[in-house]
Amino acid sequence: MDYMKKIVYQSNYWYNDGLRKAQIRDMSGALVSLRRSLQFNRENIAARNLLGLVYYGIGEVPEALVQWIISKNLRPRDNIADYYIKTVQDSANELETINLAIKKYNQCLGYCRQHGEDLAIIQLKQVISSHPSFLKAYQLLALLYLQTGQHSRARQMLRLARKLDTTSEITLRYMHEITQQRGKHRRRNEKKKEEAVEYSLGNETIIQPKHSRLKEVTNHLAVANIFIGAAIGAAIIWFLVAPAVNQSQSDRMNDQMREYSEQIRSLEAQVSAQTRTLDNYRASGETAEADAQQAQNTSASYEYLMTVSDQYDSGQYSDATMADTLIYVNRDLLGSTGQARYDELTAEIYPEACDTYFASGTEALAAGNYTDAADALYKVVQMDSGYNSGQALFNLAQAYMGSGDNANASTYFQRVVDEYGDSEYAAEAQTNLDTIAAQTAAESTDAESAEGGDAAAE
Repeated sequence: MDYMKKIVYQSNYWYNDGLRKAQIRDMSGALVSLRRSLQFNRENIAARNLLGLVYYGIGEVPEALVQWIISKNLRPRDNIADYYIKTVQDSANELETINLAIKKYNQCLGYCRQHGEDLAIIQLKQVISSHPSFLKAYQLLALLYLQTGQHSRARQMLRLARKLDTTSEITLRYMHEITQQRGKHRRRNEKKKEEAVEYSLGNETIIQPKHSRLKEVTNHLAVANIFIGAAIGAAIIWFLVAPAVNQSQSDRMNDQMREYSEQIRSLEAQVSAQTRTLDNYRASGETAEADAQQAQNTSASYEYLMTVSDQYDSGQYSDATMADTLIYVNRDLLGSTGQARYDELTAEIYPEACDTYFASGTEALAAGNYTDAADALYKVVQMDSGYNSGQALFNLAQAYMGSGDNANASTYFQRVVDEYGDSEYAAEAQTNLDTIAAQTAAESTDAESAEGGDAAAE
């Protein structure tokens, strides 16, 4: 009997985990958790129905119907799977559209194996248009764009894919690949720019090598022609047309100087535009990395929160132990449900944990064990910075000062002065700040004197 209870408990645990992940669109994580739930108890109707909804949410309609049909067979009555199946069946046109989209997607896989990327891209656009929640179609289209060098379009497809599943490993891997390829592409462009000159002529952009052999040959021929003409008609030119020639040369030089000036301005404009393009690429890369990091931090916060929630429900863990994990949760990254649960847990756990760590930290401080004191009191400040009207901040600053970490000590003494100026600790905190400042100034003077002595010795 106890064995069966444990199996049911584990199945329900993984169902709850899958439900939490589905609520934040972590569809990949939800699929893993719900499959584990069904491994423990294949008759867990709630888990099976939710698994069908997750499949439906990422466009896997056939897989969703399979799960709902199994659920209906396990429980013929009072089963919401009946409603899901009936809803899909009532939309016969939509079901036919989805079925056709899946067939086209499978055809695209064949095109890719036959190196028909262009045809696959055209058909995948139609698939996405008719079946907007088909996650695999977005990922395959992004991969094809990535392979054909269309990075901006690939990034757009991956953003849409992330809206369907925020933590899909495939989507994140493709985004990382785009970032790497963009860096290689930028380095190749910079190398090409070093080897070529690019400028605009009317509505066209002209790229030519910096050292044009044709230009050199043309210049040599021009010089040769000038010398030949000069040798043949030197006397005539000198006496008859020298003034006109001089004027013509002057005009030609002026025209050439104006042309060179225009080319220089054009090149400067091109360099400026390319610089802005590079800055935009860097900003896009940083945004993608920030998005990936935020998704990872969000997932970690939910994992910590669920761990503490399970520990709290079991009643087998101390408040201090649970606080050690709960302190890593970033409340701002949680949804409304997660924030509500976080607030419940902190209200129940933090007060006792603060008392425990404050007592142990203060005892370590009195014994001169500054490292342990700083560790314990730092946790108190993280949980409740105003604990005991600033005493936790003050004791933490003393622990840092005792260990020789004057930078952190100054930070927390200053917080006591700024935030609790009317408390009994403010005056002593200011005195300690003055002492640290004097020590720092003295050390700076000694260092300058030592440097001066070394210079004199040299």
